[in-house]
Amino acid sequence: MILNMRWRALSLNKDILSTQISDLYAKPTKTLEALNKKNIYTINDLLWLMPRRIVKLPEIAKFDYANIGDFFRGRATIVSMQAKPNFKSRGKGRAVLLNIAVTVKDDLSDNYITLKWFNAYQSIQKKLEQLKHLEFLGVVSVFNESLQIVNPEIFEIGKSESESGLRITYPTIDSVKSHHIQKVFDKLPDGFWDKIPEVIPSNILEDKGLLSRSMAFKYLHGRVPSNKWSQEKFDQARRRIIYEEFLYDQLKIKLRKNKRTELLRNSLEISTEQVQKAKSLYPYKLTTDQDKALDDIVSDFEGRTPSMRLIQGDVGCGKTTVAVASAYLILGTGGQVALMCPTETLALQHYREIEEILGSEFNVELLVGSTKGSEKKKINESLENGNCNIVIGTHSLFQDSVRFKNLELAIIDEQHKFGVEQRIKLMKKGENPHCLIMSATPIPRSLSLTKYGDLDISIIKTMPGGRKGQKTRIVTNTNLNNYLSFVKTRLEMKEQAYVVVPAIEESENDDIRNLEHTYELYKKYFPEFRIAYLHGRMSPDEKQSAITEFKEHKTDILIATSVIEVGINIINSTIMAILSPERFGLSSLHQMRGRVGRGNKPGFCFLVTDREITPDSMQRLQVIEKYTDGFKIAEEDLKIRGEGDLFGQEQSGVVTQKRLANIVLNQDILYEAIEDIKKYPNDFDFLINFMNHDEKVFTTI
Repeated sequence: MILNMRWRALSLNKDILSTQISDLYAKPTKTLEALNKKNIYTINDLLWLMPRRIVKLPEIAKFDYANIGDFFRGRATIVSMQAKPNFKSRGKGRAVLLNIAVTVKDDLSDNYITLKWFNAYQSIQKKLEQLKHLEFLGVVSVFNESLQIVNPEIFEIGKSESESGLRITYPTIDSVKSHHIQKVFDKLPDGFWDKIPEVIPSNILEDKGLLSRSMAFKYLHGRVPSNKWSQEKFDQARRRIIYEEFLYDQLKIKLRKNKRTELLRNSLEISTEQVQKAKSLYPYKLTTDQDKALDDIVSDFEGRTPSMRLIQGDVGCGKTTVAVASAYLILGTGGQVALMCPTETLALQHYREIEEILGSEFNVELLVGSTKGSEKKKINESLENGNCNIVIGTHSLFQDSVRFKNLELAIIDEQHKFGVEQRIKLMKKGENPHCLIMSATPIPRSLSLTKYGDLDISIIKTMPGGRKGQKTRIVTNTNLNNYLSFVKTRLEMKEQAYVVVPAIEESENDDIRNLEHTYELYKKYFPEFRIAYLHGRMSPDEKQSAITEFKEHKTDILIATSVIEVGINIINSTIMAILSPERFGLSSLHQMRGRVGRGNKPGFCFLVTDREITPDSMQRLQVIEKYTDGFKIAEEDLKIRGEGDLFGQEQSGVVTQKRLANIVLNQDILYEAIEDIKKYPNDFDFLINFMNHDEKVFTTI
């Protein structure tokens, strides 16, 4: 009675999608608990829990129409049956389970199919013995070139019609099976599906011939009569919801960009002479793309709103050069600059370079976690009174104790390795400062339109002149000796080598190369050469000592973890050997490869896998071996890793946060949504006003 009252109240609820699914239950259940664990709390959350598969169940047909992978319904006579006990497995109450194989002959032809049950209770055997003549339903597969159906449903003659219409399969959630999930949807009150509110203006739906939101979700969840459901309608429904997801993303990007342009700040006066001096800081001429990027940044500085510019390009294209030149221009106006790095190793590298380039004219400081307390206090005071002009640091820059007198430019290196709140916290340390974001790897166009659509983007594609680049080869046990011989030859030519491993020490769970074992192994391989190591657990002084000695060629081989992925620039190192490369992402492999071939000597990258790896892993390594274009590799990496949560704190990219839309597979719909926002400039105002109250829209850069 109480549940019926809840249903009635739910039916009358105008904001039905925000209703808690717990309102569908009189008391807590295992299903409800499992859904909550997956952050499914409301009916709106539930609506986006899509079926894995919807199949229109077939009518009884000849065995000739049994297609592998499809559902099939047949009527047949049992010809033979074998039931063998499986002593390796027991059922409830330690009941003996059976593996049953039944050969049946088609009533409508002379063909045969084998029906099989694994770990079946004896009740299945008894039912089969009673039937002899039966109807069955299941998915067709093949074994030893013969058709079979595993774990079919069986019925008395004429009784299988009870299983008709659509077969809807939801994903298993925390051991709760599909049919329990479907029961949750069955609890939704009558008329719910027709009450799903529309979010796209009716004139746009009509112009584009799109299904209504309500109808789209009906088809996606199989909530229409089976005679009306079709794969074509299902595909139309998917496309409509994918369009909606991209449309929402693009409107959020527009709103975020509008929000930023509402902020005001003082424009900076930068002379042509200062720009030319900035471009001449380094002993080489800037490339055309570097030149244009710096001109774009100067234009930003002269504006009245804080800029948010992404500098992206391939490994070694010279993004840091542009960032340092930009910092120089800000310092010349009396403003302060903060450069934020994800690791102390990279911060140290930047500090040394910037101190060398700007140290004679400006006060450059390094602020990292390992900086001594007394030194931190001194640097903080220097930042607050303006004596420190530029600070390079890690997460230490976020501390409340770090205050700036006049922060005018925040530079964020390797932006993808920082949480959103951290970046925003740094920006708030100034009065609407400009922000320059450096991407560690090239970003595919589709991703730049979504994740970074609200940013101004400068792309650096041309490489500095004189660089020889690098070649990549996969090394297996069959050609390991050739690889070792090649490395020895290059070392004898007074060149140097990096050897990268995925772990510092041996692990019981992972059969991968580790630093400790590799260090000892390579001392045996190359006893006549000097070998050192570098990893994240070393103190900053130890790290800096290892890098300095390698840079000064006091060591020949540096065994390291991925701490050398970015920022290390040692021209004489021409070999990059990556052990257990299947443990790294494609972008990381490309980054590490970019540490060599940076000068007038060619670089060589070896992906060393001395054990069996999966075909998928080998295919990924072949992408690195085949392509040198970072944008192509980034596109492949995007397909594998997903794009992450574009409008919140999650940055890992492990699983896409979109429910249906995929920016790689559905690029045509993405571009369609972008164009439609331009085509219908005023039709989405009500959506934008609604989003304006959603704080999550503004919690990322």
